[in-house]
Amino acid sequence: MERLILCGGGHVSLEVAHVAPRLNFALTVVDDRAEFASRKRFPQASRVLAMPFEEALTLLGSGPSDYFVILTRGHAYDTLCLEHILRGAYAYVGMIGSRNKVAAAMHYLTGKGFSREQLAGVHSPVGLSIGAQTPAEIAVSILAELIQVRAALGAELPPPPEEEGVLAVIVKKTGSAPRGAGAWMLLRPDGSQLGSIGGGAVEYQARQDALALWRDGGDRLTRIYDLSQDAAELGMVCGGTLEVQFQVRRRR
Repeated sequence: MERLILCGGGHVSLEVAHVAPRLNFALTVVDDRAEFASRKRFPQASRVLAMPFEEALTLLGSGPSDYFVILTRGHAYDTLCLEHILRGAYAYVGMIGSRNKVAAAMHYLTGKGFSREQLAGVHSPVGLSIGAQTPAEIAVSILAELIQVRAALGAELPPPPEEEGVLAVIVKKTGSAPRGAGAWMLLRPDGSQLGSIGGGAVEYQARQDALALWRDGGDRLTRIYDLSQDAAELGMVCGGTLEVQFQVRRRR
């Protein structure tokens, strides 16, 4: 499961948080104000950090499957977060702001040595252009963009080689399954997840198979999951099949 890290705990972040876990993002919220970064405000988050932004981002670290959305209360904090994030790894980084404020931030970061290509990869203003106005509408535009980017990445992003657990990879797809060949999911021994093979009932069953393989001490496994009409009673809504190969990765 990819991490979605929200820098800022304001109204838009609150709306994003309501839906993000249902999209298979592991949610983290960061704000330097305790009243905006609390479990009571964000009960659906995996982690909530009430501390200075740079300190929190350093603590969290970053990786090639992380999604960062910058929604702080001020332009200076937005730029601070962006500068820090750009020095690490990520799958996506987006920043809220008017075009003038975004341009000012990019000019500042150019002076800090960031390349034009790197800055061009920042999604800002954040979210798809759908005419969003309210916090809820802006959240929809942001989440839609995250889905779009994640789908585009697909199998292009390899699983981190140092991670142990069970790697599940789609090797063959028929019909209208949500993810295609090459999509992967890494299930760690503690049950946490990186990546996705489509969510829903198939991913749930694949998780159970992966955990059983790890628990039983096996090395490899192949499963074919039926998403056809015959499987509708199991809650599967797409047609077709997925052939998934499982490989156990243990530290030596």
